[in-house]
Amino acid sequence: MQIKMVDLETQFRVIEAEVRQRMNEVLETTTFINGPAVKNFSSELARYLDVKCVVPCANGTDALQVAMMALGLQPGDEVVVPDFTYIATVEVIALLRLTPVLVDVDPITFNIDPNRVADALSPKTKAVVPVHLFGQCADMDAVMDLTENRGIFVIEDAAQAVGARYSGQKRQGMAGTIGTVGCTSFYPSKNLSCYGDGGAIFTQDPALGKDLETVANHGQNRRYYFDKVGVNSRLDSLQAAVLSAKLPLLDAENEKRRTVAKTYDAGFADIPQIRTPQTAPFSTHVYHQYTIVVENQSLRDGLSQHLSSKNIPNVIFYPLPVHAQNAYKNPKYTDDKLPVSTRLSQTVLSLPMHAYLTDAQTSYVVENVREYFKKV
Repeated sequence: MQIKMVDLETQFRVIEAEVRQRMNEVLETTTFINGPAVKNFSSELARYLDVKCVVPCANGTDALQVAMMALGLQPGDEVVVPDFTYIATVEVIALLRLTPVLVDVDPITFNIDPNRVADALSPKTKAVVPVHLFGQCADMDAVMDLTENRGIFVIEDAAQAVGARYSGQKRQGMAGTIGTVGCTSFYPSKNLSCYGDGGAIFTQDPALGKDLETVANHGQNRRYYFDKVGVNSRLDSLQAAVLSAKLPLLDAENEKRRTVAKTYDAGFADIPQIRTPQTAPFSTHVYHQYTIVVENQSLRDGLSQHLSSKNIPNVIFYPLPVHAQNAYKNPKYTDDKLPVSTRLSQTVLSLPMHAYLTDAQTSYVVENVREYFKKV
């Protein structure tokens, strides 16, 4: 049985006619940069997210960098960021010569722990970056309560959670729309993806939206007049055409992911060595990844090898937390000071998850996970 972690091929067959039509329109008009397809997608995404401004850009990493530049963060400013995340979140902080302040995550949701954020705030803190990891929102009420009266920006990394909805006691909205600015990636494996690199930044603040647009366009508001130091980060029209074809499918595909997750949950419910993903009461989950926690590293690695031997793809997101990566090691950050992130890196395993998994494929994954634990 052939199972994929991400099945872009089956999805393409579903939307092939529309994708080809939209891409042909771009080819015929030859407006490859900032053409109508980009403007149309920006408007469509703004309506979907219910935000005032969407600025497309070249990739999700650029989205984070452009956001930090537009907010005026300066070398030495501290940015609080989770230790258990993809490296891009921290990479841009280092590139801009800002100071990353690593904090631990919640052991249940894997998202940034507001209590640890509170401990990390200092007079030098200029921003907090909650990452909506694996498909559900971080506790934005708690993060916003900690920051909004201190002049601290909140930059949401929503690359893995577009389509998730936050419903807190004080704030509601789509992932990425609660803080000062939201960022996402359209990398091919994402729930909303293009056929190359792409990203977007969004905000409810029109003035900030204009600054984001300026920074992403070499720092110019009008051609050859440069008011800010900027970068060259653009979503090309062909990718925008693909995204416009995919956006109407997003909610239905996310619902299919939730159905797969329920099947996994039921299949693993009586395996004591596994903890299945838990959804926070304030967020929906779009299951960018279905990530289980296995009792210990030896069992996790054994399960990974067993599944691979059965042609079931699986991935460890992430085998090392940020503080343990060679590029970001700092004596102040040790395993004992970031125990949850350290433990998760040793015990998490992500199973196949996409909207086109068949019942037979999902059952095959469940059967083989169960088979492994019967033997150990």
